[in-house]
Amino acid sequence: MENTKLKELTERLYGEGLEKGRAEAERLVAEATATAAKIIADAKAEAAKIVKEAETKAADTAKNSMTEISLAGKQALAKIKTEIADAIIAKSVGAGVSAAVVDAQFVKSLLLAVAAAWNNGGKVELTAMLPAALEADFTKAFEASAQELLAAGIEVGYSKDVHTGFKVCQKGGGYYISFTEESFAALMQEYLREKVSKMLF
Repeated sequence: MENTKLKELTERLYGEGLEKGRAEAERLVAEATATAAKIIADAKAEAAKIVKEAETKAADTAKNSMTEISLAGKQALAKIKTEIADAIIAKSVGAGVSAAVVDAQFVKSLLLAVAAAWNNGGKVELTAMLPAALEADFTKAFEASAQELLAAGIEVGYSKDVHTGFKVCQKGGGYYISFTEESFAALMQEYLREKVSKMLF
């Protein structure tokens, strides 16, 4: 009888232990399943966040790239337009200016205009220095108009330092104004740049 009771007690303890073991195992499996589900959910959320950030960054990069490409294209187009306009202006102005600054009648009319504007039309005493290389041509051309230049207050001289155009200074003054081929060309180019751009573009 004691054996039976002992057996029953052993079986009961074994059953209870088994039941507790099963319950604990189920609890551990449930916790592990919940933890795994949370890890998977967190990983999916993190992956979705990374993908979204990457997509946003890619979109921003594409947008910035397109903006930079567009800007570079506009700058290149503007530069090409400027170069085309400059080439046309240089071609059309260069020969005309070169001819004009050695044309005695043109130089004389410029000298008279400078004298008229020097003191707002007041009396002037100016010295104009012309290229020494062109002295013979200018002297011959100015013979008839020498009195007109003197009456305007302009004394004409020649200098080896003047290669093109002329220099004008007030007699006894310490500064001069230079009217060279380059300065005329630059003036004409500035004047024509806007007009040529409007005609072309």
